[in-house]
Amino acid sequence: MTSDSKHLYPVSENVLNRDFTAERISQKWVSDLAYIQTKEGWLYLTVIIDLFDRKVVGWSFSSAMTAQETVIPAWRMACRNRPIQNELIFHSDRGVQYACKAFRRLLKSNLITQSMYRKGNCWDNAVAESFFKTLKVKRVYQMTYASRNEAKMDLFRYIEGWYNTRRIRSANKNRFGRSIVSKN
Repeated sequence: MTSDSKHLYPVSENVLNRDFTAERISQKWVSDLAYIQTKEGWLYLTVIIDLFDRKVVGWSFSSAMTAQETVIPAWRMACRNRPIQNELIFHSDRGVQYACKAFRRLLKSNLITQSMYRKGNCWDNAVAESFFKTLKVKRVYQMTYASRNEAKMDLFRYIEGWYNTRRIRSANKNRFGRSIVSKN
């Protein structure tokens, strides 16, 4: 468990409420973080996934669990990759990285609606949880990473070389019933 939800920061309402559909890009993003074991110590991976096409639009690696090293760099990457032009819901767990003042200010300054899932209910963030399950089964549990840098390179290749570019996303069907693989 990577979430530290025992904090005094406010907890946002679950606005997403398990509605994992999106009609357009940058309408709903979900985020989570996971820890990856290396022989040098833990490597933390934070991802932000656009529910429209299930693409990982932002991600970051860190050796510490602060918002400045996890969710904020992932947020900045996501905003570069998918500029926000309309209303956006940002959904995550109740962890301190998402609830802290620095991240809340970042969302508020961009007029983003923050949503957090119910305590102890992983189904409320099923898309992000599913991403990490697949990542761990297909890559992490198959590897023994000697260093954080080795893990970073391998996970980068997984995210950008396979997941975002080659994986068929059945959640996003066009009018003819074929899966759309985003080029963005």
